[in-house]
Amino acid sequence: MDEVDMADRMMREAVALDRQDRVAEAIAAYQAVLRRWPGIPDVWYSLAVLQRRAGLFSAALASYQQALDFGIKRPEEVHLNRGVIFADHLLRAEEAQLELEAALAINPAYVPGLMNLANLHEDRGRREDAKAIYERILAIDARRFEALARYANLHPSPAMDDSLIGRLRVALADPAANSADRASLGFALGRALDACGSYDAAFAAYSQANRDSRESAGPGAARYDRDVERSLVDRLRAAFPAAEGGARRSERPRPIFICGMFRSGSTLVEQLLAGHARITPAGELDLLPQLAQGPLAPFPESLATMPLSLLEATAGRYESALRTLFPEAEFVTDKRPDNFIYIGLIKKVFPDAKIVHTTRDPLDTCLSTFFLHLDHRMSYALDLMDTGHHFKMYRELMTYWKKAYSADIFDVSYERLVREPKPVIEGLLSFLGLEWDERCLTVPPGGRAIRTASVWQVREPLHRRSSGRASHYANQLDELRRYLAEPDPNG
Repeated sequence: MDEVDMADRMMREAVALDRQDRVAEAIAAYQAVLRRWPGIPDVWYSLAVLQRRAGLFSAALASYQQALDFGIKRPEEVHLNRGVIFADHLLRAEEAQLELEAALAINPAYVPGLMNLANLHEDRGRREDAKAIYERILAIDARRFEALARYANLHPSPAMDDSLIGRLRVALADPAANSADRASLGFALGRALDACGSYDAAFAAYSQANRDSRESAGPGAARYDRDVERSLVDRLRAAFPAAEGGARRSERPRPIFICGMFRSGSTLVEQLLAGHARITPAGELDLLPQLAQGPLAPFPESLATMPLSLLEATAGRYESALRTLFPEAEFVTDKRPDNFIYIGLIKKVFPDAKIVHTTRDPLDTCLSTFFLHLDHRMSYALDLMDTGHHFKMYRELMTYWKKAYSADIFDVSYERLVREPKPVIEGLLSFLGLEWDERCLTVPPGGRAIRTASVWQVREPLHRRSSGRASHYANQLDELRRYLAEPDPNG
């Protein structure tokens, strides 16, 4: 077999493994090709894509660089992918920006690069820079509906005007807008109408946006199943029947877990804590879900027979990931709202862990969640009463965890935090064993990357405008109010 035939056969084998989602085998196959023929840029690119999927981010960056060095076509796409790794996985915003700017230096009209750079500016609190890029995108293509929605969301509530609302309405009526576009536009329209005090129209816009979001997920997307949610809570309670002791102490960097419902103030709490000299904010890490779905599967039932050695290895994997991301940190906040699902696991793996639980008025919480354009995997948010059911399951589970681990869970009331922040933060820092730091009373307006839907709200000075928000929607929330008031039978 000559070299050409050999290369063709090896490539076909690698591509077949790739298409079968046999990631580790496909990586090995591509690497075998490159050992013999290292100068093929497209193979380096395919290898990098798989390495990223496997969580091998440093290796993926190196492979993407090889693709660039060997002259791959459309290098702007490679720079974009490198930028996404730096931004999303390694949390290195400056390097992400350099990669995106490199992509745009090659192709100034490269809309994916522009969208990602604008989003990065948002994360870093650079409102005007983000606005300018969205305007640039819309000048290239006025039907980039996602760019228009994000552009509208950049306007502070007092700055909303009829012209912007009109642009959103025109875009929503455009036949070129698909369901995903309409969802993004509809959530932006709802926010604009809410800011103007047009509450009935805002609720209608948000409701339609959620319907469009469900449609965009496709017919095969998972729907919220109340029985499945009920079963999960029961299984968690059975898997962690009581508080379990342990002598293991978290290694540096030590995690601080923040949890609560979406829109309950978790981002605000993390960003206030980030002002402390000894705390580094990590945002919404995927580490716990990855462990639960990977080496700990089937979670939570696997915990009943899991040997101590595997639990130690689990703790080690988590700590190693934190050290990779934040090698110089002393404390790191892991702020996923749904960390509340994993409190039993957290306390089993890290017996000394401290958990910060953010709370907010139930109606305000559910309404704000329904008004939030969440990932389809949080399917409860697409329906107001499903949101209420999810809230009740969360409330029941948190009641259970607090009975088991009361000394290591600290409640932070959003309403009290915005009303009297200093005593709340003082109590929180004391709970964490940390000294007072005056910088914990404010969130800087820019610079620190924040990767959540609350990116702009938390950069404002502390205010009470969101407290009691549900009062504007009393008629629409009547059924939910009665439902949430019903007693929890397992509480």
